[in-house]
Amino acid sequence: MNDELQKWIPTDEVAGFQVCPGLYGNYGATVLQTAVNFTVHSKGAAFCELLLFHRTEEEPYAVLRFPEHFKIGDVYSMMVFGLDIGEFEYAYRLGGVWDREQGLLFDENHILLDPYAKAVTGQSVWGKKVNEKGYRARVVRNDFFWGKERQPKVPMDELIIYEMHVRGFTKMAEDVEHPGTFAGIKEKIPYLKDLGVNAVELMPIFEFDELRERRMVNDRQVINYWGYNTVAFFAPNTSYAASKEYNREGMELKDLVLALHENGIEVILDVVFNHTAEGNEEGPFISFKGFDNNIYYLLTPDGHYYNFSGCGNTLNCNHPVVRRMIQECLRYWVSDYHIDGFRFDLASILGRNEDGSPMERPPLVESLAYDSLLSGTRLIAEAWDAGGLYQVGQFPAFCRWSEWNGKYRDDLREYLKGGLWSAQAAAMRIAGSTDIYKPKIRGKNASVNFLTCHDGFTLYDLYSYNWKHNEANGWENRDGSDDNRSWNCGEEGETDDPQVNALRMRLIKNACAVLMCSRGTPMFYAGDEFCNTQYGNNNAYCQDNEISWIDWSRLETHRDVYEFFRFMIHFRKSHKSISGNLGSNRFGLPEISFHGENPWVENFGQEAKVTAVMFTGYDEDNGRDDIVYLLVNAFWEPVSVRLPELPRPLLWHVSVNTGEIGSEWKKQPVRLDSDSILAGPRSVIVLTGCEFCSVYERNQ
Repeated sequence: MNDELQKWIPTDEVAGFQVCPGLYGNYGATVLQTAVNFTVHSKGAAFCELLLFHRTEEEPYAVLRFPEHFKIGDVYSMMVFGLDIGEFEYAYRLGGVWDREQGLLFDENHILLDPYAKAVTGQSVWGKKVNEKGYRARVVRNDFFWGKERQPKVPMDELIIYEMHVRGFTKMAEDVEHPGTFAGIKEKIPYLKDLGVNAVELMPIFEFDELRERRMVNDRQVINYWGYNTVAFFAPNTSYAASKEYNREGMELKDLVLALHENGIEVILDVVFNHTAEGNEEGPFISFKGFDNNIYYLLTPDGHYYNFSGCGNTLNCNHPVVRRMIQECLRYWVSDYHIDGFRFDLASILGRNEDGSPMERPPLVESLAYDSLLSGTRLIAEAWDAGGLYQVGQFPAFCRWSEWNGKYRDDLREYLKGGLWSAQAAAMRIAGSTDIYKPKIRGKNASVNFLTCHDGFTLYDLYSYNWKHNEANGWENRDGSDDNRSWNCGEEGETDDPQVNALRMRLIKNACAVLMCSRGTPMFYAGDEFCNTQYGNNNAYCQDNEISWIDWSRLETHRDVYEFFRFMIHFRKSHKSISGNLGSNRFGLPEISFHGENPWVENFGQEAKVTAVMFTGYDEDNGRDDIVYLLVNAFWEPVSVRLPELPRPLLWHVSVNTGEIGSEWKKQPVRLDSDSILAGPRSVIVLTGCEFCSVYERNQ
C-alpha cells in the first residue's frame, strides 16, 4: 500500500497547498506517507471547505475549498501535501440552501466537526472547554502495538458484566494515582479480578461535552456527567485520559483494553446511536445538522425533530447513509480498539423508519447482526425508547442480539421486597425468561439479567428508600422514574436502627444470590458489591460529585457484602447447570424445574411465599452431576419447605442461607439429613445436590 501511495503526486494548488484528488472510500482524515487525506460527504451541500487551525487559535490559518473535480457523487476527497499533523487542527464549512421546512440547514458561517473525526480538540480537561467557536478535529496516528494480545472470548452464558462510569469508578479511590481516568481503571484491575467479573461495561466513552446545559443548583454545579450526548462517534473522550495525547488520542484507552484482556476481562461499550448532542431546533450546530440535517435526523413533515430519545432529536438510523456510518463506526472500534461488545442505548430507535414507525426487519439491526467483522462481537439492546416503544422479548434479534431484560428487573424487584403476587413471573425470570425469549428462536443467551444499573437506584438504595430523592438535580424531584419497586425496610434513608440495617443487608445478599443463580447473563452496577449509595437519587445523570462517585471507604464498612458477592460469582462459575451449558444429568431429572413449599410446582398462586428453581446437568470437566436449587422465601415469616427427593447417592447440601446471621455462605457446604428445610423470613437458600460439594474450593 505504501508503494502505491507514493504514486500519488500533486495535481493542483489550493490556498498555497499542493493537493490532488484523494481516497474517496476513506472517510475522515488519514495520515499517508507524504500527505494527509481528507474525505467527507454531503448530498445537499453546494460546496465544501477544509479549515486548518493552529492549535488554540480561533481563526483558521488556511481555507481550502475542494475543487469541483475533487468531488465524485456526494463525496469530497482531497490529499493535502506538506502538512505536519502535530501542527494543525481541522474543521469544515459547507454552503447550500437554508430551508427549515425541507430540513436543509446549510450555512457557511458554521464551523463543523468531521462526522468521522478520530479525535476532538478542546475537550481534554474535564470541566473546561477551551474553544467556544465550534469543535475541531485532530489527525490521529494509529501506532499502538497490540503484540500477541488475544481477546478473552468468554461464552455469553459465562459472562458476568460489571457496569461502570469511567470517571466515577475511581474518582474517590485513594489508592489510585490517576483517578477518574482510563488509567485509573487499569490500576483497579486486581480488584476486578479478585471480585471475579469477566466483563466491564463502560458507560459512554465517545467524545461528549460534559458542560452542555451546565446549571447551578443550590450553589452547586450540575453538568452532563453520564455522557449520553455524543459529539463524535469515532473519537474517545479525551478528558478520560490521564495525560494529553496529541495526535495519539485513544492510546490510554487501548492500553486499558489490552490490560483487561490480558487478565481475561472483556470490554463492552455503552453506545448512543439514538440521538446526538446537537439537540432540537434550539440546539447547537456541531456536525450533522450542517452536513445533511434532513438525512441524519428523523424530521416531521414541517422540518422539526422527532424526539423519540427524550433528548431533542432522533438519528435516522435506517437511512442508508446513517446506517453505513454506524456500521463503520462499530467496525472501527472493534478493529482499532479491540472492543468485545456494545450495549445500545434506547435501541428501539435503531428499528424506527424515517416516519418514526417501528419496522419489522430494520435494515440497520439486520446488517449489524450479519456483519462479518462484528460476528464475534456482543450486540446488546436496551429494547425500549423514550417514545414509548417497548420491545423486551420482541426486539428484532435475527438470532444474534441479546437484550437488557427490563422485565427481569421489575419482576424480581417486586417479588424480593415481598410482592408475593409476582411469584410466577419471578420464577420465569430466574429460569431464563423462556416465556418471552423462546429458546428455539433466541437461544439461551438472549437475556441480560439485572436488578440495578446506572439508571435508577443503587442496590443499597433499593432497600433504603421508598421514594426517589432527586432534589439535587434541580427539577423539583420530577425527573427520574417513579416506578422503582423499592422498599426502605421501615425507615427512609440512613438509620441507626440495627434491625433495619440487618434486614437491608439480608435483602442485598438475597438480590445478589438470585442474580447469580438465574439463567441468562448477570450484570450489576459498580459499587453494589459493597453497598455504594447515591443517597436516594435515582437519576444522577448530572451529578459530578460524591452522589455519583463510588465511595471506596464503604468497601471496608461492608466487607461482608463484598465477600458475599465474590462468593456468589465464583459459585456461579463453578455450577454451569445455572447457565445451561451442560449435558443432561444421569438421573433423568429435568434441566429446569419449579418448586414451592412443596416440590414440583407448575403454577404459583397469588400468595406464593416460596419460589424455587432447580437447575441440573452433567459436568464432564468435573465428572459429576451438577444440581443447584435456588429457594427464595419472600414472606416475612419462616416457612418450612420440603425439597425434591434426590436419587441416591446424592444428598442436599446448603451452600448459602441468608437467613442464618453470620454464616450466610459456606465454603464447606453443610449436608442436610432430611428433605426439608426451614427458610427464615425474607431469605434465600442455595443448595446443591451431590455426594461431596467441594468444587468451589478446588476452583479458588
